[in-house]
Amino acid sequence: MNKTELLQKLTDIEWDDFEVKSAHNGLPENIWETVSAFSNGSGGWIVLGIEQKGKIYEIVGVSNAEKLEQNFTTVLRNRDKFSVLINPLCKKYHFDNKTVLAFFIPAAEQKPVYFNKLANTFIRTGSGDQRASKEEINALLRDQLFGVMSAKPALRTTLDDINRTTLGRYRDYMSRFNPALPYNTMPEDEFLQRLQIVDGEHLTYGGLLFLGKNIAINRNISDFRVDLLEIPGRSYAEAQPRYTFRLEEQENLWEYYFAIIERLKRYVDMPFKMNDLGIAVENSPQLEALREALVNMLMHTDYFSVAKPRVRIFSDRIEFENPGSFPLPIEELLKTDVSVPRNPVIAKLFRHVKLAENAGFGFDKILAWEGETHTKVNFDKSIAFSKVTFPLAKKFGDMEQTGDKSGASRGQDTDHVTVQVGTKSGPSQDQVGIKSDICLIDEQKCLLEQWQDEHSLLDLMSWVGRSNRTKFRQQILTPLLEQGIAEMTIPDKPNSRLQRYRLTDKGRALAVKIAGEK
Repeated sequence: MNKTELLQKLTDIEWDDFEVKSAHNGLPENIWETVSAFSNGSGGWIVLGIEQKGKIYEIVGVSNAEKLEQNFTTVLRNRDKFSVLINPLCKKYHFDNKTVLAFFIPAAEQKPVYFNKLANTFIRTGSGDQRASKEEINALLRDQLFGVMSAKPALRTTLDDINRTTLGRYRDYMSRFNPALPYNTMPEDEFLQRLQIVDGEHLTYGGLLFLGKNIAINRNISDFRVDLLEIPGRSYAEAQPRYTFRLEEQENLWEYYFAIIERLKRYVDMPFKMNDLGIAVENSPQLEALREALVNMLMHTDYFSVAKPRVRIFSDRIEFENPGSFPLPIEELLKTDVSVPRNPVIAKLFRHVKLAENAGFGFDKILAWEGETHTKVNFDKSIAFSKVTFPLAKKFGDMEQTGDKSGASRGQDTDHVTVQVGTKSGPSQDQVGIKSDICLIDEQKCLLEQWQDEHSLLDLMSWVGRSNRTKFRQQILTPLLEQGIAEMTIPDKPNSRLQRYRLTDKGRALAVKIAGEK
């Protein structure tokens, strides 16, 4: 019989993963490897009395089923044999005077699970058992602290290790996007304590990663970074050059979030919409799917792993990969609203500014990508990593990853346009605080059409396909600053690597006017 026919005979069982063994002469020697592998993964069934030859299964039965069952369960409950106590679910089937035994081995809460010694730790790969590598064993050991580490104090920190600029940006974002939250009115010391950013005199690991200074993070967590590469091909081997963009180092997770989301916007459809106040808003299910994947990656990364969270943008797909496995089988996460974050403090900080779901993993938003693009989102996991892959539409795959050159020409000699703000039926020129005529080149108009938040210099340059910082400043950005259309977020430190740029009220009015003329 084939696999489907076998499973039809072995009814009332959910067969996510199973392995058959003939058990002619008692318990097979490699059965303990399978027990270890299922315990270290998502669990699975061991079926005794079935012989497999390729894709063909034959019921051969076992002799003395009661003794076989007793011997098997006795070893599983012997702490001298196994590192943890294992309680399998046992089922017995009879087919034409042949007895088949099935044992469900549950996923262990405390991992790794091994027999006799740590080196006998096994994991499930495909449909087979493999001895775990040192790195995979270390990942299992770290998972014992799943959901715990982010709230622990980082003892080599003080409150001076908070990045004040980032903290200010975070509180400002919270006040704008979740104004009813009581944290908005709290003094700083209470705000930091209540959100578990600090614990007494120290930052928590979650608070440090989210709002800390980069130098302090690296003092406590080796080689902290979130990597993003844009690769002009479907593989590294195909790419020439190897990559066209690599994200520069950011101070902390809050800064990484904004830097990465700005790059991702380039690869989705972004319909232009305005709210009732005439302010441009982002309303793209595709972007929401990528945002959810990014936030999930940052919330669930194992930051103590030697591997680092990374985003890879190939010509045909976007990959989010982070060290640390999903806490539950993908199937269960997709059909329930269970929320088991690896880093609860980081998850809470994202949720309070409405960048993450209050329950579950936000897979509904991620899967909206499929309806929008008619492609299939892929979820992959192992003991040591998790990966979510979004196929890209051809129009984005064909786009030059050194900057989207589509649209109007963007050279220095681009025609000037005159924008008049204020009409007889609308706000006067004095009310909006700008002159009647402001000259903008097409590249500046392009910036204003997309400019909705605070952005780095590289973000702005990428929107108009510029690569020379000096010329971009001289020809594009400085005139906007001098005319009061844009402003620096840190005006007293113009060369700060945390410097961002945002539109003024005058700039936002111009952006609305430009959008209305489209």
